[in-house]
This record gives sequence, structure tokens and C-alpha cells, in this order.
Amino acid sequence: MSAQNAAPGEGWTLCPIAHIQTDYGEKFGIPRQAGLAGAARGRIVFAPPYRDPNALRGLEGYSHLWLIWQFSEVAKRQAAQAAAAPDGRVPFSPTVRPPRLGGNARVGVFASRSPNRPNALGLSCVALERVQPDGPDGPVLWVLGADLLSGTPIYDIKPYLPYADAVPGARGGFAGAAPAPLRVACPPALLARLPEESRAALVQALACDPRPAYQTDGGRVYKMAFAGRTVCFTVAQGTATVTDIL
Repeated sequence: MSAQNAAPGEGWTLCPIAHIQTDYGEKFGIPRQAGLAGAARGRIVFAPPYRDPNALRGLEGYSHLWLIWQFSEVAKRQAAQAAAAPDGRVPFSPTVRPPRLGGNARVGVFASRSPNRPNALGLSCVALERVQPDGPDGPVLWVLGADLLSGTPIYDIKPYLPYADAVPGARGGFAGAAPAPLRVACPPALLARLPEESRAALVQALACDPRPAYQTDGGRVYKMAFAGRTVCFTVAQGTATVTDIL
């Protein structure tokens, strides 16, 4: 049932208005919050019905945007679960295990930003770099700091309002303090294998420590899909060291 004809309490079918293109080729390595890798560039391409420059009129006056999007891989898994369930419903899990708590302690799903949620919707605040008014894909938005997998469907875009959206003194619960960043060591010859516009974003993403909280093996080599390459790195004594970029 579509949003236009849904009755109260009934489900709606949401249609993506756009998709975003980023350097993140898989979940592993994406910063866990928007803005932590501020150099990460994203390109938002609208679906054909929404490629009207009038829909973006006035948007250039804002510095930041809210993106409402879908954890598409989670949604695919939920669809498969629903198809296999006798009643066609996805079992509701009221608790999740956030990485910030080591992946062991449980909290309520609505007290977290876990992707494993009933409607698999995400919310991110990104910086608006520029509005590209025309081109083969119609008007395109270039944004910075996105924490979205490349190809992620976007359901809505709203301007960030500093006077209303910023709340001085707000409490952050169990995630109140930003985690300590890793130092990043990457030989210049390896970093040069990436496009120049993607290098700073890689360093910032690695500084966010992509590893699961329970993995602390200093000898392990991790692999991260980024900017069409595979970035290999190790973590020891607070430093992420890039060993290869394939």
C-alpha cells in the first residue's frame, strides 16, 4: 500500500527518490556515524521521476542536509525472513548489541542506531558540498561525510536547521563520548594507488577503527573495499597500518 492511500495503522510502500554513490563498497570500513570521515564524498543521483531542478530550488542556501535512507542489505535479509515465515512477518528483536559496548551487552533497539531495526531506516546528517544543476543524470547533489554504502537508496532529503536541530547540552547515553581515534600509517606509495580525492577519506575511515569491538588480534590483516580497491591493514598499539592497496 502506498503512502497516498494508506489508512492509519497500515503499512506504506516507500519508493526511493535517489541513490548515493560513495567509495564504500561493503559494510566493513564504513564509519559508524555520519561526519566522522568528513572528507568522504558522496554523489546523490535522483531517480528519473524526481530529476526536476525545481525540487532543489533554495537548497544551496543550506550547509548541511538530513538523509533518510534504507539499510538495504538488512532490508533484503528481512524480506527473505518474511518470505520464509508462516505469517509473512519478520520476527521483532527488541534488543541489539551495539559495537560501542563491545558487541556483548544488549540495549533496546530504539536506544541504538543499529541497522537491525523494524523498518531498516537510517538517518544521516551530511555536509552539502555543491548542487550540480544539470548533467546526464539531471541535478546531482555532492555531499561530504556520508556513512552510506554505495548504491544505498535514499527516501527523503531535508535541510538541517541549526537553530532547531542542534541541541546544546544534550545527553548521549552510552555513546556520549566520541571513541578515541586510531593513528593511521600509510606509505605514500600505497596511498597514491587511490584517486587523489579519496585519500583523505580513507585515512579518516581507518582512524574510526573499522574493526568489530571484540577483535583485538594485533597480527590479523583486515581487508576493506574502498574506492574500487581492497585496502589491507593491521591494527596494533593504537595504530592502523596499511600494508597493501590492491
